[in-house]
Amino acid sequence: MKTKQIIYILLFAAIAFASCKKDSFLNRTPLSDISPQNFFKNENDLQLYCNQYYSQLPVQTFVNADDNSDDKANASLNVFLAGTYTIPNTAPTSPDLTQVQWNFNYIRSYNFFLANYAKANISEDIKNIYVSETLFFRANDFWGKVKAFGDVPYINKYISDTSKSVLYGTRMPHKQVMDSVLKDINFAVDHLPVNAADGRLNKYAALALKARICLWEGTYRKYFGVGDESMYLQQAADAAEQLMNSGKFGIYTTGNPGSDYYNLFIQDELKGNTEAIMPMRYITTILMNNYDRQLGEAGDGYSKNFARSFLCKDGLPTSLSPLYKGDDTPEDEASNRDPRYKQQIATRGFDFLNGDLITLPRIGTSVTSTGYQPIKGRSSSLAAWNAGQSTLDLFIFRYAEILLIEAEAKAELGLCTQAVLDQTINKLRDRVGMPHMMLASLVKDPKSDFPGLPVLIDEIRRERRIELGSEGFRFDDLHRWHAGSLINNPETTLGMKLTPALKAQYPAGQVGSLVLDNNNYIQIYPGITRTWNDKLYLYPIPTQELTLNPNLKQNPGW
Repeated sequence: MKTKQIIYILLFAAIAFASCKKDSFLNRTPLSDISPQNFFKNENDLQLYCNQYYSQLPVQTFVNADDNSDDKANASLNVFLAGTYTIPNTAPTSPDLTQVQWNFNYIRSYNFFLANYAKANISEDIKNIYVSETLFFRANDFWGKVKAFGDVPYINKYISDTSKSVLYGTRMPHKQVMDSVLKDINFAVDHLPVNAADGRLNKYAALALKARICLWEGTYRKYFGVGDESMYLQQAADAAEQLMNSGKFGIYTTGNPGSDYYNLFIQDELKGNTEAIMPMRYITTILMNNYDRQLGEAGDGYSKNFARSFLCKDGLPTSLSPLYKGDDTPEDEASNRDPRYKQQIATRGFDFLNGDLITLPRIGTSVTSTGYQPIKGRSSSLAAWNAGQSTLDLFIFRYAEILLIEAEAKAELGLCTQAVLDQTINKLRDRVGMPHMMLASLVKDPKSDFPGLPVLIDEIRRERRIELGSEGFRFDDLHRWHAGSLINNPETTLGMKLTPALKAQYPAGQVGSLVLDNNNYIQIYPGITRTWNDKLYLYPIPTQELTLNPNLKQNPGW
């Protein structure tokens, strides 16, 4: 049972100097109101200052996650992928980038701390803990900006209002920024404690972020042809291996392959769960959320393309497996598939809410757009459904992602052996009772989204897509793989197959307005064809910033 004594993530501590006034370019919060001589005196002061950062942790809420990718076709058309996104005048730049915006408010806060923390009369080891927290968040912030905007101004010192030459400087090249990001996260890995106070960053959280960042950067450098990728891929693998070799983490399982994956994401308590490298915890009357209810009302839906990507239970793709029954009915399509299919997509018998069982996919309602209703993190509990009353915990860093990072990094380096697969991919497959991935028997899927890739990398990418569905990684993956054109695939905007026989089972008023293609698949956006444009790898810089700083140039194509 959760208690007030184990409140997590510091309740996103709100301290007066953490307010975020929206201003131009570097959002200049009045940090000068804090007297460094009078404030940065002891550990309590350093900790209090660092508390403000924790609202920036990358919590995985599942709500409309991956709607900006080929995995989903939400009832609301994603304007970015549709090509109708317009350049904003000011930050924030996009509803899809909830934590990554063209503003530098937190960067300025981090740098203010780094300019003043040394005044505290405490040991260097204690100081370095809070320096590490600061650098962890600064690394994540700049990485997010690089993903969103490419080259960005890199500011690593506190800027006063009179520092015009720095404030209105040029953008630093992507690779140089990321080398500085790596330096920051390495310091955090080296100086954060293994065992931190409940809710604070520790060494393992820093290793998880490092592995995530380095895999992204290494594969980006490889597939965009900018070079120097091997070091980042090796750093990703090294960070993953430190986590794997720690002996502290494992894949959650109770021996029930038909339910363990689903149940992992509706836990009331993730503290002590071996898969939780860092959880976000919620406590009754203290800190609760509304995510379970939002998931039930999101109008969300996996795409036909995502549903097709699940292997059959013999380990073969649907294009090759004799077990695949086709998709004329939802039951046929779900039969003999990777058990994660029914644990991510609502099928007949799923308890939507307190005994309200799914009998037919709820197309034509606010529940799902495609018929492939996402249920990851969706509980049938009435308590969790009550507005703003859910205490279901969420992941910030999950061990399964680390295993996938290790497998992919090693494969990209040409170092992925059967032993690597057995310690990574096959651990995930064991949870759900799927056959192991065997190097000697891998067969290329004729319908692969990556026909030019080696089959090993192709299948590791498939495993990542399935295991991390609805966790918000997919657009970043398409970006780093230089694979944005996958959204051109018509399957990415199609829903389930609605044959005349199946359609007759629905009330006419519910499905009468649905538009089907020539093969009876639901068209989510009739009359709209998504066409990838390479400018979409980067978001545009707000026009106000270009006006204020003539040294900035707009991103290509915008």
